[in-house]
Amino acid sequence: MQLNIGYFADGKWAYNCFLKIISHQDMSIKFIVLRYKNPDLSLIKLAKKHKIPIFIVKDINDTNFIKEILAFKPNLLVSMSFDQIFKADLLAHFKNKIVNCHAGKLPFYRGRNILNWVLINDEKEFGISVHFVDLGIDTGDIILQKCFAISDRDDYSSLLKKAHIECANVLFEALKLFVKGEVRAKKQGKMGFYCPARIKGDEFIDFHQSSRECFNFIRALNAPNLGAKAFIEDKIITMFKSKLIKAPNYKAIEGAVVGLGKDCFLVKTKDSVLKITAFHFEGQIKIGYRLKASPQENTQHRTNYLKFDNGGGAFKFIIFIYSPSSYFLFIYLYIFLYFYTLFYTKNTIQHKENT
Repeated sequence: MQLNIGYFADGKWAYNCFLKIISHQDMSIKFIVLRYKNPDLSLIKLAKKHKIPIFIVKDINDTNFIKEILAFKPNLLVSMSFDQIFKADLLAHFKNKIVNCHAGKLPFYRGRNILNWVLINDEKEFGISVHFVDLGIDTGDIILQKCFAISDRDDYSSLLKKAHIECANVLFEALKLFVKGEVRAKKQGKMGFYCPARIKGDEFIDFHQSSRECFNFIRALNAPNLGAKAFIEDKIITMFKSKLIKAPNYKAIEGAVVGLGKDCFLVKTKDSVLKITAFHFEGQIKIGYRLKASPQENTQHRTNYLKFDNGGGAFKFIIFIYSPSSYFLFIYLYIFLYFYTLFYTKNTIQHKENT
């Protein structure tokens, strides 16, 4: 079967697969559709070199756009890292003729930012799936799926580098099944979950978690434009790498700096300590500094001030307690007033008797 492909593409993985497609005698790219915002310049250059028509449209489901691409008579639409959803009208024109390459192990890890989420979840492998596109999000029948191991040496940067290569390989292998007429798609299981896109603010780390969880979070954001962040007072520290070390399980202030080394420091976690080995901070890290997910993060203990007016002025009664409830607060208040009244009444009676 000759594949006449409409390619909806972005990124290195799409670039790598582009080169494979145009090298195959039974495949040709009839046109390429790029992201509307920030279209891939390397793909533009490559498409122009091979005289392939380029589309950059705000809405791929627009009726006029659908008419334009139908004129190329594509028998397969291929999506690789494209950011628009194929809706009902477009799907109707290309029934079982739209495929997507997804860097996630379906039916789990649907959605966005999968390589971040698999590391955060401490997975031992990540998947790459080629599937038919339907009205759902990453819910279509699976054409081909492969998994790749994750070790503690991996981080987001290493997984992304591997995905740039393997996504292209898996997608190209799936396209060859179409050429050979050997596609045997499988329905996804009923169980599955969706991962939302990570947005600004999600990068702040909570050291009230275990060392393993903090380690996974930091490596999940290991990229020059990312980094796990925390506040030291009103300044932000950005962490790129950490290391699990043998340390006792003990209780102390979670998020506190408890050790210093050359170009590294130790931070207390929920269960032990974690070694931070690559970071950026404008200032000097000191023992006792506390790394917080927000500048307003509460400390473990609070001090409450209760004001009373005894007619002669106000004074402060200070209670140091751990996370007080209103119930215990009223008990303390009642006890204080009882003894205060008793003392005041006794002194008043004694004063009258002496006069």
